[in-house]
Amino acid sequence: MINIEVCVDSIRSAKIAESAGVSRIELCTGLSVGGITPYYSLIEESLSVLHIPVHVLIRPRGGDFLYDDTDFCLIKRDIEFCGKSGCHGVVIGILTADGEVDIDRCAELISLAREYDLSVTFHRAFDCCCNLQKALEDVIGLGCDRILTSGGCSTAYQGMENIKQLVLLSDERIKIMAGAGITSNNIEKLIRKTGIKEIHGTFSSPVESNMKYKVQSLFSDQDYIQYFSDENILKEVVKISSYF
Repeated sequence: MINIEVCVDSIRSAKIAESAGVSRIELCTGLSVGGITPYYSLIEESLSVLHIPVHVLIRPRGGDFLYDDTDFCLIKRDIEFCGKSGCHGVVIGILTADGEVDIDRCAELISLAREYDLSVTFHRAFDCCCNLQKALEDVIGLGCDRILTSGGCSTAYQGMENIKQLVLLSDERIKIMAGAGITSNNIEKLIRKTGIKEIHGTFSSPVESNMKYKVQSLFSDQDYIQYFSDENILKEVVKISSYF
């Protein structure tokens, strides 16, 4: 069975994803910068209205994955909040300046998450590591449940060969979840080529604002467009994945 995880930044998208029959959501905000930790009210409301697992992205800012002491403190506080709120999992990732998994800090975060029985996903900081094979063994050694990866490439489709190799090397010691640029048009080939059992994506479409009065001098047309999960696309993705 293929698990479909949908990355959402709103209650609207979360509800659409659930109604389409996906396995779980990854909740975040700031998708334009790759996702950051969502605000607490969004977490609480998602847990209140959804019946599928909610995994929360724990990333205090955009940019790289090298965090100072203040960042690290915020990360730990956010994990504690997720645990106390009843979330099902957290999504983390910290690197060293040399592009390796920060073993010590990640171990501390995972230990904290386990106090609340939270599932732990290592996010696409993995793709920024200098040696993916070593990073794989490091993350497995830390005891994470899964790795989200595009195989070190811009999209999972481009990184198919690398993802296939990661699946083989993992030898079922950890789940490999493919993400980035996955669509209903390439998901079948991706699954067949790599052997992955988990897929991650936004699967969204643009929706124009209902604003009748628009201040063109301050905002562009793009500013009046929002992106939400597309139920039709998601249903097609779920349908295709059900063949495996």
